Amino acid sequence: MVIGATYPKELAEVRKIAGDMIFLVPGIGAQGGNVKKTVKAGLNSKGNGMIINSSRGVIYAGSGEDFAQKAREETIKIREEINKYR
Repeated sequence: MVIGATYPKELAEVRKIAGDMIFLVPGIGAQGGNVKKTVKAGLNSKGNGMIINSSRGVIYAGSGEDFAQKAREETIKIREEINKYR
């Protein structure tokens, strides 16, 4: 299922219905999704169950020759924030 991070209340409701199914969750970062609310609303009974996507946050993290390093830094930052609320 694909459920947007910009709707954490609805994400929690769908989680109750879908059980431990894995969700693709776009919308963190540029689209306004809140990491803490998203993680708290979407974790399954095993403490995981989501693939959280932040495309624009990574794609626009840097430009030119520093792109790879900036994209890596942004990816690590997002991962650490997600894990903080797991």
